[in-house]
Amino acid sequence: MAAIITLTTDFGLADGFAGIMKGVILGLAPGTTVVDLSHLVPPQDIRQAGLVLAAAFRYFPAGTVHVAVVDPGVGSDRRVVAVAAAGQTFLAPDNGLLSPVLRQAPADQAVALDRPELYLSSLSRTFHGRDLLAPVAARLASGWPLAAVGSPVSPDSLVQLAWPEPRLDLLAGEAAGEIIAIDHFGNCATNLTPAHGQALLAGHEGATLEAVCRGRSLGSPQTCYAAVTEGAPLVLVNSRNLLEIAVRNGHAAGALGLAIGTPVELRRRPLPQPGR
Repeated sequence: MAAIITLTTDFGLADGFAGIMKGVILGLAPGTTVVDLSHLVPPQDIRQAGLVLAAAFRYFPAGTVHVAVVDPGVGSDRRVVAVAAAGQTFLAPDNGLLSPVLRQAPADQAVALDRPELYLSSLSRTFHGRDLLAPVAARLASGWPLAAVGSPVSPDSLVQLAWPEPRLDLLAGEAAGEIIAIDHFGNCATNLTPAHGQALLAGHEGATLEAVCRGRSLGSPQTCYAAVTEGAPLVLVNSRNLLEIAVRNGHAAGALGLAIGTPVELRRRPLPQPGR
């Protein structure tokens, strides 16, 4: 099977940066399959790049090399690393981008990419994706071991982003989270999961769940977008197994005024008593 390298960047599609990286890879490792995960990560949005990668890597075969370049510190003394985890290899600036991946799959090995002889002949101060990450990724895809491309570093030393953890209050019957990602449909993924809802309902027979955002009830989680009428808001479990706020055939973020960090609550509602 041909080697696979994926690319995740904030380079956009207008300037040719992503295509140049592919040219470097294919020049050093002909026959490699290069997969674009996304080049439309919001500029400098490290966390969103990490979420894109974390949502995708498990669907690639063992041995895949993932390159992620969202690098506000390019040209500074920040490290660039390669990390082995879940049978795959991840290359990125050591700025926390890999945090969402490593929360799912702890690192088995990590190296700092500090071998200038592997870079392109001239290392730009602004385009390490081309001059450093692409050539090293090509070597790894060609079968080079991780130890051959850099110096060992402790996985515990990798930069970790502060991560918003939901707050679960079983006594009050609430789970408090927030929006962590918005896709191009305007669907808003939260950090709440079905497990939070299951915990709220445990031992409360007949109780239901209600999602609330910005003081507005979004009702109980639905099974699909078509469960509500055209233009109506809803909550459902998305393909990442996260609770998502959506508007049927609409743009939830725009219609409801939502953004990354907007608080979202999941509340337990008791079964109404007869006669009330």
